[in-house]
Amino acid sequence: MLVVVALGEETKRFSQLHAQIAGISKKMLTQVLRELERNSLDKRVVYLVIPPMVEYSLTPLGLTLRELIYALRDWSERYIEEVERRRTEYDQQDKTLLQEQIMALVQQWTEAS
Repeated sequence: MLVVVALGEETKRFSQLHAQIAGISKKMLTQVLRELERNSLDKRVVYLVIPPMVEYSLTPLGLTLRELIYALRDWSERYIEEVERRRTEYDQQDKTLLQEQIMALVQQWTEAS
């Protein structure tokens, strides 16, 4: 998804994409670009110059993904606080349950001694 967003409507070189997507390795970026190309979602153009230059752009099919990705981004931005709050509540329930189980085991052990 990050590569699709990074490409947007622009044509970009590998180095531009690598610089734009924080934390992605060159190997992973290469794999993602190849998979997108295999699925006809991006177009790879190789220029026979020295040093070689390769540019990537989204195909018309690839461009159709942007609307879905942006909708997912918008949903995430709208509900992130609620998701984080519920995650904290869930984690606290697990922690509380574990604490109660440990206390019950300690109490049983104490009573047995």
